[in-house]
Amino acid sequence: MKNNNESAELEKGKVHIVVEIIEYMANAIVSKTIIKKTTGNVTVSSFDAGEELDEKISPFDTYIQIIDGVAELSINEKKYKLKLGDGIIIPAHSKHHFNANEQFKMISTVIKSGYEEY
Repeated sequence: MKNNNESAELEKGKVHIVVEIIEYMANAIVSKTIIKKTTGNVTVSSFDAGEELDEKISPFDTYIQIIDGVAELSINEKKYKLKLGDGIIIPAHSKHHFNANEQFKMISTVIKSGYEEY
């Protein structure tokens, strides 16, 4: 698995076709930052068929929206099959894992504010 992450933000004030921001790459997961701030970030990622992200736990809520294909997501051992247009919030401190039985693209939005009380 090759994981390529471009950290430069997209140009502000310019219209983008979200599904065209990133392309599929053979045998890889590719990510591109749309916007990154101290309070959170928005990233678009493409997964080639057969790729997966290792299970992880984020300290923040993460909103996922599928913009192409079908994704398999596990949150705390519960499996979800997400298709084009589907969205889900991965709760903070939850174990989660992505698997690509087929190619898919997603937008992930991480919200880092609102956790000051923890």
